[in-house]
Amino acid sequence: MRKYAGIFISLVLLISMLSACSGGSKNNNEPPKGTDTETQKPAATTDATAAPEDDITKKKIKISIYYPLPDQVENRKLEDDKIARFNAVYPNVEIVKSDWHYKPDEIGIKMAANEAPTFYNTFATEASFLVEKGWAADITDLYDKYEYKDQINSVLQDTFNINGKIYGVPQKGYVVTTVVNKKMLDEKGVALPSYDWTWDDMLNTAIGVADTKKGIAGIAPMGKGTEAGWNWTNFLFEAGGDVQTVDGKVTAAFNSEAGLKALEFYNKLRWEANVIPQDWALGWGDALGAFANGRTAMVIAGAENILEQALNQGGMKIADVLTYPMPSAEKGGKHTGVLGGDYLIINPNASKDEQEMAFRYITFDYFSDKYLQAIEKDIQARKAEGKFYIPPHINYYAADSEYGKKMQAIFDKYDNVYKYDAESNKLLDGKAEAQYNTQDYYGAMANVIQEVFSKKGTNLQGQLDAAAKLVQEKFFDPIKVE
Repeated sequence: MRKYAGIFISLVLLISMLSACSGGSKNNNEPPKGTDTETQKPAATTDATAAPEDDITKKKIKISIYYPLPDQVENRKLEDDKIARFNAVYPNVEIVKSDWHYKPDEIGIKMAANEAPTFYNTFATEASFLVEKGWAADITDLYDKYEYKDQINSVLQDTFNINGKIYGVPQKGYVVTTVVNKKMLDEKGVALPSYDWTWDDMLNTAIGVADTKKGIAGIAPMGKGTEAGWNWTNFLFEAGGDVQTVDGKVTAAFNSEAGLKALEFYNKLRWEANVIPQDWALGWGDALGAFANGRTAMVIAGAENILEQALNQGGMKIADVLTYPMPSAEKGGKHTGVLGGDYLIINPNASKDEQEMAFRYITFDYFSDKYLQAIEKDIQARKAEGKFYIPPHINYYAADSEYGKKMQAIFDKYDNVYKYDAESNKLLDGKAEAQYNTQDYYGAMANVIQEVFSKKGTNLQGQLDAAAKLVQEKFFDPIKVE
């Protein structure tokens, strides 16, 4: 991430983001009055004197959009509703649903083959990578003309503000959390730890729940793919470590005393306590699935994704799942979790008209009263089907803005909306992902974690040093810091 190396997001900022169970912004301006989209009209062309043939609302335009995965049934319904409302305003636009979701090892192929959708999803770590490769359109002009640009969450937006140019639009953000299956703890007679918990508390809770004979793990840290390195980085941060330092050059820093301490904790989970899954090579979906299916009592990720799968696919109840901050390394320490976000990027290969229409689609529901109505309708439909609505932990708007208050008022009306505990939220401490080659670092650490989980007695410091040397020489040394 571009501007975040070494920056800790303060508790004050996070509390303001999260106090209403969805988050916010440094900018607390309220939306202008009279913005109900029942009266929404297509935005004016950039040139008031443009000829009719230059009116983008009169042109036949096709865009392919980022569409939820097949198993996200409720989210697909919500997107279908948005498509219908968008086409009511822009009947000239043909919308194609793309089932491709961003993967770092596929984006180059998609771009080269001109198969990437008009806009696609990505995450916070990819900003510099996508811009350097030329795979993200410069949308500065579109963003500067956007009516609500000053009310977009600046903490999230700054990630894709590179050298004063805008390359992406934030959807939502998160601080990595640990979600706990309360029902499993209750059944085992294991006391719930306080939200102000430590690594020892996490370990003891996992020991109390784990049952190897039944294939039940106490906790399921991700052990496969770049997500394995991402999961472990939370513990690196909690121990006071950093991925890299940037001072004229980029230097690997994760093979530090803090890194060793974090890796020792992983070694303890695997070999001393034996509380992780026996088939520990779990990717992101595998780990979330294990939690949703009751095969582990704890899992680490952005809460919204875990809760969506556990409640709406796993059949769990709201009372059974609790969202905890990451544990502190020691009592009195910070509950630091990786701060990340979800973004939408416009394809630079798309025509200017397609790019503009994609931007209008992305922001169509932002600060919209019509969207408030759509959300309430979605919550009601989910309630009728026995399903739950899980708000983002951090949203693109400020929780204490007028729009945020309107959204919260809707949430408060329904018992099938997940509520994040205020006590837990107060303890959240977000630290942004590394600025350079984050996915490459995650991949290197995934290899280290696999060594630790597969071989008892692994030389932990040796593994960290070897990974740091690899990342330094292959990825960090070629970087030219401006």
